[in-house]
Amino acid sequence: MSTQFLSKLSQNYIELLEDDEYYDITIEVGEDPNVKILRAHMSILCYRSPYLRRILASNKNRSKENILAHIKLSNISPEVFQIILKYIYGGILSLTDDTLENFKILLTADELLLQEVVDYLQKYFLEKLQQFCTNFMANSPEKIFKSLDFTSLPEKSLFQLIKRDDLQMKEIEVWEHVLKWGLAQNPTLLPDPNTWSDDDFKTMENTLQHCLPLVRFFSLSSKEFLQKVRPYKKLLKGQLYEDLLNSHLDPDSESINNISLPRNIKNDEIIDSKIVNNLSIISTISRRIDKIVINNKFDHLRELYLPYKFQLLLRGSRDGFSPKKFHEICDGLHNTVTFIKVSGTEEILGGYNPIKWESTGWGKTKDSFIFSFKNNFIKDAIFSNVVNTDYALRFYVQCGPNFGKDIILCSKNDETANYDHCYYQRCFYEKMIRDISSNFSIKDYEVFQIKVR
Repeated sequence: MSTQFLSKLSQNYIELLEDDEYYDITIEVGEDPNVKILRAHMSILCYRSPYLRRILASNKNRSKENILAHIKLSNISPEVFQIILKYIYGGILSLTDDTLENFKILLTADELLLQEVVDYLQKYFLEKLQQFCTNFMANSPEKIFKSLDFTSLPEKSLFQLIKRDDLQMKEIEVWEHVLKWGLAQNPTLLPDPNTWSDDDFKTMENTLQHCLPLVRFFSLSSKEFLQKVRPYKKLLKGQLYEDLLNSHLDPDSESINNISLPRNIKNDEIIDSKIVNNLSIISTISRRIDKIVINNKFDHLRELYLPYKFQLLLRGSRDGFSPKKFHEICDGLHNTVTFIKVSGTEEILGGYNPIKWESTGWGKTKDSFIFSFKNNFIKDAIFSNVVNTDYALRFYVQCGPNFGKDIILCSKNDETANYDHCYYQRCFYEKMIRDISSNFSIKDYEVFQIKVR
């Protein structure tokens, strides 16, 4: 039995590369003014790079005469060659965040005939390109789905696209295009499902077996379900169809676990935010503002409630994080919603203030509420209504948008300084919106005034 201890071996060879005593070759890399001379070992270079082996073959006699070998590689930058040397000695490839620099590493690896690195980087760039294309398609799906050759899209590409939460398409359009793609793969099938036999449905189901689970059928309206899904019910698993049917016919039926929420559709006409990119959140906040009671347990999965435009008043990263700037911009304005992005987390805190902001005293209202959510998903949201209405809002010259003593943004010493005391605790609102009472740091915050569209 043999055991490999490659980690320690790699470490020792890296130490050898960095050692100044036992080298037998110097390599001059780069062009003026960026030139560097690096030390290395001929035997290692020869066995690791066929290209360097050929170059160093002419140095054999000189090495026997104890003359230090020296070669020039002027077309390779010192920075790239040092990365390559680390791979040659220790099998470690350290890529950077610079795509152009990584591409230079690929070109150098190809020149030095380092096939292992070439294969790895080719796959790396292919995956990057695929990710770029998928991102592009998700943000501009009309350029793909409305193209003449949409149906020639590989199944894997279609799968990767429609599984994304941020695909900027209505769900009914996703469903229609999935059907269109499936029909194109089975040209003998007629478009009208009423003409299909059981075998035809089975054929179509097999074609779409990987895509069907990614369509968010619960996000469709009752009308869309009736007109666009019901004719294809034989494509769906029996229990799924029954659950869908119950969700539309019985508003009191229990919501099924693991239902995918609506996609994160962006709409700058509704809100221009660097913090919130999910209209489902805006819809839920708007329902709260208008005191719309959700009777149907599936309503949050369906049509969005968007009667308001959220007009940006203040953005910390644009306007500053001082209480003075907040009061200059927001005092005297009512019906505002605040979003606070907590540093180092995916957590967002905030609240609704129906009355106008001021610089002193307490704001009394029964209609304010605070909230928290994570990862821009409404399923993680916690809403908390005000309980002690006399202390719903706290107005103070050294504070920003404070909701009672529950969400606190303050500058301890100077209203012109940035917030240095940000704290959450349960005090005047009905329930906890964070796991614990604690300080937090702000990455950014935004204040919007809502206006009827």
